[in-house]
Amino acid sequence: MLETQSLTIRFGGHVAVNDVSCSYAPGSLTAIVGPNGAGKTTYFNLISGQLRASSGTVRLNGRDLTALGASARMHAGLGRAFQLTQLFPRLSVHENVRLALQSRQQGAGWRQIRFWRTWNDDRALIERADMLLERTRLSARRDQSAADLPHGDQRKLEIAMLVALEPRVFMFDEPTAGMSVDDVPVVLELIREIKADPSKTILLVEHKMDVVRELADRIVVLHNGQLMADGDPASVIASPIVQQAYLGVSPAEKAA
Repeated sequence: MLETQSLTIRFGGHVAVNDVSCSYAPGSLTAIVGPNGAGKTTYFNLISGQLRASSGTVRLNGRDLTALGASARMHAGLGRAFQLTQLFPRLSVHENVRLALQSRQQGAGWRQIRFWRTWNDDRALIERADMLLERTRLSARRDQSAADLPHGDQRKLEIAMLVALEPRVFMFDEPTAGMSVDDVPVVLELIREIKADPSKTILLVEHKMDVVRELADRIVVLHNGQLMADGDPASVIASPIVQQAYLGVSPAEKAA
């Protein structure tokens, strides 16, 4: 489904992501982990188009997306939820989701403009938005402005908008960061529902290893911008090289 080939970005003399080649299959959830500053979010930014690579390629279903911007990549099938929540703060919760749904309508553009149309004319969008709010436990906050939501609900709203976009690839950057204990299960259940669709691919940046163990089929470890390890969760977590990167000491030193 998704492939990065020799993906690299340099900021002056600093190489933030260095020659990372990985492929991600449909029906899989890959956790991308590593110490702070390892290049995880930068790697996500390169895939989704927020940053332009210095070299290397990004391909989706064989199509080269490397020259495309973030919006074009979204329409091609890459969906991204950010580490810092991205919403329309002055619009209501329901309006945020409706806008995401509207962007996926076939033929959206000047040919669909109808000057006397109201939102009530688009019942299918309204009902679909209501269903997504029900799934994310946000129905009670339907008419609140997004800016007035507590942090956990803002994270859930962004995920509802991402699901509304119906991407082929879902990219979650620390989706449970800052959430209360009560909110986390809702987000994890949504990710499980997406994972159950064999046509979807999920990439997950996450620091909470209990979440990684619960959800991931595979772990990719970045360290200093380079690919350090790649494999099933049990073997990667047990790897002495990975433990050293996280703990800063060798297994022998830890035992001593």
